[in-house]
Parts: sequence; structure tokens; C-alpha cells
Amino acid sequence: MAKFGRAAAAAAASLFSLTASAQTGNPGGAINDNLGDMDYGVCRGIDVKCYHDWPRLKTTQYRVLLYTRTGSSRHADLGPLLPAGLNPPLDPNNIVHAQMLKIAEENGWHLDYTEDVTQMANINSYNAIVFFSTSRDILDDTAKTALRQYIRAGGGFVAIHNAFGTLYNWPYYEGLLGNANFYDHPGGSRPGDVVIVDAKDSSTKDLPARWHFQDEWYNLVPFPTRVRFLATVDEKSIQATPPRGEGEGGPPGDNSAGGRRGGRGERAPSVVGVSPGHGSFHPVAWCQYYDGGKVWATTLGHDGRDFANDDSVFPGSVEFRKMIIGGMKSVMGIEPFCR
Repeated sequence: MAKFGRAAAAAAASLFSLTASAQTGNPGGAINDNLGDMDYGVCRGIDVKCYHDWPRLKTTQYRVLLYTRTGSSRHADLGPLLPAGLNPPLDPNNIVHAQMLKIAEENGWHLDYTEDVTQMANINSYNAIVFFSTSRDILDDTAKTALRQYIRAGGGFVAIHNAFGTLYNWPYYEGLLGNANFYDHPGGSRPGDVVIVDAKDSSTKDLPARWHFQDEWYNLVPFPTRVRFLATVDEKSIQATPPRGEGEGGPPGDNSAGGRRGGRGERAPSVVGVSPGHGSFHPVAWCQYYDGGKVWATTLGHDGRDFANDDSVFPGSVEFRKMIIGGMKSVMGIEPFCR
């Protein structure tokens, strides 16, 4: 009986290690405690020992795969759904794809784009995989396996905006994002100030310490842990109401473009709590090593005007563009990563 009791206790302890545990001492104080800190069973954090620097062919052409498949919601800057296959014809409203192609061309990279899950089965020829405003369950079992093996072989992954509203029920992916998921945002796309908290990273070194921007300021549950935080939003700077013409956000969990309900009908008023935000430390960009790979992530990127590359047209568009280019360069090994 004693032997059985010890075995049961060990099993219970093992099970407990896979559940969310209380966090203490998080940036921003107690408001960010108790939001979950899972043990994903992999080496993750900012120590290079978590990177698998395995033998590989020398890179002669940097290659990027942009994946934008969506499920229950789709951001307006993605435009119409893409046909099957790799690099199908684009509509003028496929803004993200066109602008990412432009970025790749300017930097001498080769970029492929797709929303076809079958194209995710063989991704080892890419120096970076970019999930840009994907949503919900956009990978099948074959694609999940391919992504996990790619990361374990030292692959580079970039998560932008609604990549945080994706694959909620796959713990490995949540860990890939830094132990973070989209929960809600304070109603619509609103102006606010991005604050750089680590100016040494490849993605932030050429940016001003503070810059004005407009976005959906995602509240995160879980709250990211063991990552190198790069940028935050000053919650006190967020405009109380959306600019004229901007749609109000939907209820918690609705991160569609502008929060529109998409014909789902009227809902009874919510009686559950509303996220208070993250207080004095609300992260919007960070990096980490994860299960052998490199990950750079930002919750920014809601609006197609983000790519204007002209702050007089859309404030912060120059800085946003520089930041994501730097993040991509860092996971590909063109510039130093996460330091």
C-alpha cells in the first residue's frame, strides 16, 4: 500500500506540473499574477541553451513562408480568402500579402504565402514561418507535427497580431507564443503610445523610446512568462473611445476586424468580469527560445495602414514596419536574436 501511495503521489505531482500555477512578482504587479504559467515540457526562455544549433546547410537565399489561414474571424487587412495552393493570385484587398512581398523584395528574401494547410506539411526549406492574423484552428495534425519538428530543428517563428487568437486548444502553440493567448481588447482599434523597454534587440534598436500608434491593445491570458519583453503600451495613453468611424470591439473572445458580430444576432449583456488590462506593464512585443527554435512575437498589426511607412499618413507605421523586419531578421539569423 505504501508503494502504491508513493506512486500515486508521484503521478499526481506530475499531473500538477502540467497545470497552470500561480505567478508572483510579474511585471506590472499583482494585476498580472495568477494568469497562468504552464509547464509545456520544453526548454524555453531567453537562455541560448534552449536553442538547437544543429548542423545545417549554409543559407544562400533567405526564405520566408507567410501563413494567413483564418477560421471564425478574419481581419480586414487580409482581404478575401486565398485560393488553394502556394502563391495564388492576389486581390487588391490582400494588403498583408502584398506588403509582406514588398518587404521581402526590399530585403532580398524569397517569400511564399498561403492559406492552404497542406502547404504546411513540408516547411523545412524556410528560414522563418510567419503567422499573421491567423485565427482559431488553422492546422491539421500533419501540419502541427511539421511545425513542431521545424521548431525543434532550430526553425524561426514570427507571430503577428491575431496569431494570438489561434489554436487555443493546442498547448504547444500557446507555449510557442510565450505562454500567452489573446483574451480581449478594450473595444476597437484605439490610439495609444508604444514604449520600448529593451532597446538592444534587433527589432527595437533603431526605434524611438516612445511612439504613437493605433491598434487593438490585446489583453493576454495567460500572461507571457520567461520571455524578453521588448515593448509595451502605456495604458494611460490609450484613447477612451475609438476614433470616429472605427467600430466598437466585440465581447471577450471576439477579435474579428472591428469587433463586428458577423450576423450572429444580438446577445444578452455579459454578466462575467471584464479584463482590467495589465496595469503598468502591458506587453506588445517579446522574444524567446522555445523547444530548440527562435520566436519573435507582437500583438500589434491590426490595421492595413500599419504598412504606410509614413508617419504623417499613419502614425507609428514607420516604427511598426522596422520592428517586424528586425524581428524577422533575428529569427532567420541575419541579425542577433533576443539579446
